[in-house]
Amino acid sequence: MDSVNSGAFDAAVDFARREIAEEDWALTETNVGQWALYAQDEWEVNDKFRLTVGLRMDMPLYFDTRDKIQDVLDKACCYIPDIVYFDEDGNDIQFDHLELPEQKPLFSPRLGFDYDIKGDLSSILRGGTGLFTGRLPFVWIGNHVGNPEFYFYQVTRTDFQFPQVWRTNIGFDKKTKGNWTFSGDFIYTKDINAMMVRNYGLKLPSGILNGVDNREIYTADDRTEIFANNAYVFTNSDKGNSMNIIVAARKQWNHGLQAGISYAYLNSEDVSSIEAEISGDAYDRNPALGNVNRDVLAPSLYGNRHRIVGNAAKRFTYGKWATNVSLFFEYVEGGRYSYTYAGDLNRDGSGLNDLIYIPTDGEVDQMTFSGDVDAQNAQKAALKDFIAQDEYLSDNMGSYAEKYGILSPWYNSWDLRLLQDFNFLVNDKTHTIQFSIDFLNFSNLISSEWGVRELPTTTQPLGATIDDSNNPTYSFDTDITSTYVDDFSLNSRWQIQFGLRYLF
Repeated sequence: MDSVNSGAFDAAVDFARREIAEEDWALTETNVGQWALYAQDEWEVNDKFRLTVGLRMDMPLYFDTRDKIQDVLDKACCYIPDIVYFDEDGNDIQFDHLELPEQKPLFSPRLGFDYDIKGDLSSILRGGTGLFTGRLPFVWIGNHVGNPEFYFYQVTRTDFQFPQVWRTNIGFDKKTKGNWTFSGDFIYTKDINAMMVRNYGLKLPSGILNGVDNREIYTADDRTEIFANNAYVFTNSDKGNSMNIIVAARKQWNHGLQAGISYAYLNSEDVSSIEAEISGDAYDRNPALGNVNRDVLAPSLYGNRHRIVGNAAKRFTYGKWATNVSLFFEYVEGGRYSYTYAGDLNRDGSGLNDLIYIPTDGEVDQMTFSGDVDAQNAQKAALKDFIAQDEYLSDNMGSYAEKYGILSPWYNSWDLRLLQDFNFLVNDKTHTIQFSIDFLNFSNLISSEWGVRELPTTTQPLGATIDDSNNPTYSFDTDITSTYVDDFSLNSRWQIQFGLRYLF
């Protein structure tokens, strides 16, 4: 440790040890905004064809947030700006915590069209393409403001850009003489500025794990020389895309019955499905293998690959009263998840993100488990049985589990609504009192075995520790015998709710 960093460390320790008075606390405060301008023009090329052109500009505003950072730094225990960190390529990088992301405008041009093919609204072709800028959750900037301490350093790169995508869609609507309406849509989205939290406290991994799982791991030489701390940095990636295909059919009958059904297919990939407001959590929960700072494209955690939705409604009118009966159903392929080790096997600072290696039966016998010989043999036998009954694991023995490569089982839900209208006249004007009853997951009311969702029993089936010689020790809970268990939350239970509304 050089003299400059040694002095900074001593000062930090002295600060931490003395009693902190009330005036020594700094409030983590952000004053931020988003400046946006939009201009659009529509051009009626002819009676059938309309063209829409638009341009949007977005730019972040930080107001006095820099001053708020300075307030925190003035009272911070352990801010040490001399620490050298490493970017995703292993290059040296340092941070000035007062520097926020550039206030650089992002321009989003877009073009859209509508084409009434026959001129009678029976066949419409529509579409568009353009850039779209999203709103940044400014809580992540709050992480930057409030966490300058070396032991939990959170910062945003100065070249960080607001999330931005390029999206193109094409759609077609067709109406027939029998009151049928058919529609289809294709949507493709490409990430321009995606988001990812990286740990700049790590160089490139230089170690190798011993045993059947011979992944790259981090050594003491692969971390910052001072304190070996983590630095959670919000960065961008240009990787990520999604494709949506939607087809739908609707019909309305003259006697008041209407019904529709649609199918949606989604194929979505990203580098980090961020489900956290704290930068450190966003990093910890991003499954990885090898260099954890690489922006590896994998299935997105969000959205369902297959979804079928249907609805039907009928209105019965008698005298001054009316009854509406509505039915809604959906059949959905379950969400995605990963299998990771319970433990920091690769020494990257997270005990949540190490994708497991799926061993063959022969490789299980070579692995070292915790406990005595009998305990180890019991864990090995139980792990073999668990892998054998799990469709994904048994199909991928001898390889690493994929990030969000596993899909939960399909589930379904049926909802029923009864809506009663009580109409009456007040000063020759019709007033209506509506009373509604909603049965959510109605099928579960009929049978307790219907409408029940299934969840993974565990997403961390194997515990893992590592010694100084890079030798792993595993553990497996012998009570785990099946991949899925019933979800006993409200998602799998029928519910009833009542509503009352007065219309006048």
